[in-house]
Amino acid sequence: MELINELTNTARARARALPHRTFECSKQRPNFADAIRGKETLDVIAEYKRASPSSGSISERNLAKQITAYTDGGAAAISVLTEPSYFKGSFDDLEDVVRATKLPVLMKDFVVDQAQIAEASFLGASAVLLIVRCLSRNQLNELSNCAFEMELTPLVECHSRSELDIALEIKNAVIGVNNRDLETLEIDRGIAPMLLRELPPDSIAIAESGYKKAVDTDELHGLTDAVLVGSALMKLEEPGSFIREVQK
Repeated sequence: MELINELTNTARARARALPHRTFECSKQRPNFADAIRGKETLDVIAEYKRASPSSGSISERNLAKQITAYTDGGAAAISVLTEPSYFKGSFDDLEDVVRATKLPVLMKDFVVDQAQIAEASFLGASAVLLIVRCLSRNQLNELSNCAFEMELTPLVECHSRSELDIALEIKNAVIGVNNRDLETLEIDRGIAPMLLRELPPDSIAIAESGYKKAVDTDELHGLTDAVLVGSALMKLEEPGSFIREVQK
């Protein structure tokens, strides 16, 4: 829990430094849930990330070129890390990604305060990540309601059956199943298929973490609407080939 506590504590400090935003958005944005809805084809949410706690520095690829490659390659949506300490992200990255694509953009961070959601809305994001393990039930409800009020889709992330039960309490949220244990940083790709089978059939869901090759996603077809891929795509010269192979 030490890493999680550090990340949530620093997130609170960052939130206090954000400007006060009323409900406003700098641009029209596409709907995140609608973009990935449907299990007939496995969509890819392509992530821009500079670093991670498990891998360290990942890539210094030009942001605009990478987002163009994702967009042209057939990604259904874009994810961008804004956490600065371990992922080297920023709200500047979020703003640049929104500017570089017409696809819906997910802001990934350790969201603990409404100010972070307001900033995401202002900068044109379509969705925000809310992690069950990092929030109390009351916080999760409060932040989800804030996201809906600002016309953002909450992606509610879980890693266990008990966390899934909590995530399902948030009506109309997209459910994210993370194969990575945030306490140990270990990945078990069996987590996503196991929990995805427990979802109501009308749920919109995403599998996250550990998909290094397109073939790794084969067992997800028909189980989930989309898979989120970050590090693997950041390391490829032609990420579009990975995306297209997943969608077959």
